[in-house]
Amino acid sequence: MNDSEHDRQPHPRADEHEFGEERESLWRITLAPTIWAFHFVISYAAVSVYCFRYDHLAAMGTLRAGLIAMTVAMLAAIAWIGWRAFLRWDVRGTGEFSNPEGNAEDRHQFLGHAGFLLALISFIGVVYDTLPLIVLASCR
Repeated sequence: MNDSEHDRQPHPRADEHEFGEERESLWRITLAPTIWAFHFVISYAAVSVYCFRYDHLAAMGTLRAGLIAMTVAMLAAIAWIGWRAFLRWDVRGTGEFSNPEGNAEDRHQFLGHAGFLLALISFIGVVYDTLPLIVLASCR
C-alpha cells in the first residue's frame, strides 16, 4: 500500500468516536423533558398526599416553599441544558437555522437545535406545572 492509499483510509476509531458523540447528544436532549416529567410527578404527588392525609394538620406553606425551591432548581438545570444545546447548535457562528447537507457537523448542530427546543418547551412546562402552587391557597 502506498502513501496516497494510506492517507485516504479513515482512522479505525473515527466512526466510533463520532457515533459516541451523537449517542451522548441523544441522551442529553432527553434530560430537559425528563426533568419536566419528574417535576410534574413530584409536585402533583406531594400535593395529593398532603391534601389527602395532612390537610387538617398544618397550612400548605411549608410544602409550597419546598416545591417552589425544587422548581427553581429544576428551572436552573433546564436553563443550563438549554444553553449548552444552544451553543452546540451554533446558530450564531454559522448563521444557519437549518442544516440541509446532512453531514456529521450538521447532525451535531441539529441535535443541539432539537435539545434547545426541548429545553424551551420543558422550561415552559415546569412554569405551568408550578402555577397551581402559586395560585391556590389550600386544598379546599
